[in-house]
Amino acid sequence: MNYRRLGRSSLQVSELSIGSWVTYGTQVDHRAARESLAAARDHGVNFFDNAEVYSKGKSEEIMGRTLKELAWLRVSYVVSTKFFFGINEGPNQQQTLSRKYLHNAIGGSLARLQLDYVDLVFCHRPDPHTPMEETVWAMSDIIAQVKALYWGTSEWSADEIRTAYDIAERHHLHKPVMEQPEYNLLHRKRVENEYKRL
Repeated sequence: MNYRRLGRSSLQVSELSIGSWVTYGTQVDHRAARESLAAARDHGVNFFDNAEVYSKGKSEEIMGRTLKELAWLRVSYVVSTKFFFGINEGPNQQQTLSRKYLHNAIGGSLARLQLDYVDLVFCHRPDPHTPMEETVWAMSDIIAQVKALYWGTSEWSADEIRTAYDIAERHHLHKPVMEQPEYNLLHRKRVENEYKRL
């Protein structure tokens, strides 16, 4: 397995990862999750991707239980989660990146994953209704509290990423270090053209 540095950070992640979207909690039960994580790990995969919204938290629960049973050294693997969509309905609980939501979201994810911290936390989509300053401060606080080690974005535009980075730079906050975009043969423009200037 080859490993790459995550952005400008020193964190090494495997080129391939295990993602739990549309699998854990719907198509894959705990036993199959354990087998897939163990097989991936045996082949050098150290990066396991999740999100609170996947199966309304069930995916994180399955991954957390499995990681606890496998009892690997925590420093030897990387876990990510994502926030925006939420798992409960109501004000401040879905489709937001407000400070209140993010504070509760990280606590819920850590409990479901049975971890003291996640390595990576993503803002799963941009939030046009929350001031960017509020989101950047809240994400930086999550890093400062060591509930996550690095933060980044998912499906954000280049302009949104640049704005978040500039706010963090101006206020000496923890900056976003990664973006998780859709990128495949049919969706290449954003990564290859729009992000080039970043």
